[in-house]
Amino acid sequence: MSPAPAVASADPVLHVALAARLGPAESAESAAAAPLRLRAASGMVRLIDAEGRRFMAPELVLHWQRVPLPKPLLWRRQVAGPFASFESAERAAELWRAGGAEGLLIAHPRDWEVWAPENAPAVAEVPARAVTGRQTSALELQLRRPDGAVTLRGPLRIEAERGLAWGAGVYAGPFRLLADAHGGWTLVEQVPLERYLAGVVPQEIGAGSPAAALAAQAVLARTWALRNSHRFAVDGYHLCADTQCQVYSDPRQAGSTVLAAISTTRHRVLTWENRPIHAVYHASNGGVAAGFPEAWNGAALPYLKASPDGPAAFANRFPVPLTPSSLPALLVGGKEAYGSDHPRFRWQRRLTADGIAQALGSAGGVGTIQAVEVRERGPSGRVLTLAIRGSAGERQLRLDAIRRTLRTLPSTLFTLVPEGQGVWLVQGGGFGHGAGLSQAGAIDLARRGWSSERILGHYYPGTRLQTVGELGDAP
Repeated sequence: MSPAPAVASADPVLHVALAARLGPAESAESAAAAPLRLRAASGMVRLIDAEGRRFMAPELVLHWQRVPLPKPLLWRRQVAGPFASFESAERAAELWRAGGAEGLLIAHPRDWEVWAPENAPAVAEVPARAVTGRQTSALELQLRRPDGAVTLRGPLRIEAERGLAWGAGVYAGPFRLLADAHGGWTLVEQVPLERYLAGVVPQEIGAGSPAAALAAQAVLARTWALRNSHRFAVDGYHLCADTQCQVYSDPRQAGSTVLAAISTTRHRVLTWENRPIHAVYHASNGGVAAGFPEAWNGAALPYLKASPDGPAAFANRFPVPLTPSSLPALLVGGKEAYGSDHPRFRWQRRLTADGIAQALGSAGGVGTIQAVEVRERGPSGRVLTLAIRGSAGERQLRLDAIRRTLRTLPSTLFTLVPEGQGVWLVQGGGFGHGAGLSQAGAIDLARRGWSSERILGHYYPGTRLQTVGELGDAP
């Protein structure tokens, strides 16, 4: 069962996965899987299973047990994807739903997918394939005691008054341990939104950033969390703790400057028409911000548009849409832009035929790589379509699939020049998708004396600051 929407109260609680896909795969030997250790930072861990049975100890060691089902479970569905991002999968779900499909789910088995019932209507914009599956066993957890093993019935509630030691951190909880949609288990912390931010802000922008940049990041992290609280609904929680969401770690390690930024912006979010915006952000935009459709499949958003990111003289020199001649000039120079001191504000890479073939994998299907060409650019100059031609055909990479496939590329703001047989020189700028706030730019602007409100207005023009309690339902 999915948790309640995170924005349903004025003081939301997020369900954040500290660890997902726990336990051995169905094809693996459960006996060989390491047990799950739940250790209190000090004091006791309390565990209550779905039948109300209670167990308590400084450390509880749970063992995996794969149990055959009395009868194999057969399932059939239509699947669209894979998609390189949740954003693109969400857009596909919107199009499919508009075409009459019901009961759609967004899932993340490896890459993002959209699942639909097997009788869902076909939609030309969303190619889908029929998929069948057969489940022959279930993964259970056992607590082994001197008087015998106890099979635990999930979901499990876990409490640790002084925190649960997990990884390199300590988390206050409370916690749930529940089965996911892919045959594994997930350890979920139920964390109030403001405490969650203490674990996110320093990871995303750096604790040493100026106060105004930290405050802007706190507003965005809060907004992003609420807007995306349906991201893992199929697995029964709101958000993950890694780069597929926002990186979240031990909130107790947040310093005074981070806590001050969270406190001064308490409950404040960025909105458009009384709803949390797509509060996307990234490390560096290379001097020019991207529009939403330059990064993901999706409709244009009025507050995420391509624009030069620098003082007036810089903006006048590099107006958008960038012309074919202005893009190389931007990438050679552009040091007047905000955030130009970022280490990947300008970068070079070399793509090789062998490296591209390896990145495409066995499903690439183009044979020996012969040419790589930019087919389409967006207003900010970013590559929208990259064509890879080979001896056996052509494959086109679009939008977020470009960086997802060619992982050595820090951004899609680049030029491409052949440099000999099977080698291409890539000259680029920025790090990340380029839409919304540039963290390097925000840090630069904060050092120039800009307030957090002015920084947010610069990167998300036309939006409003509101409190969580004033919002409509998310997303």
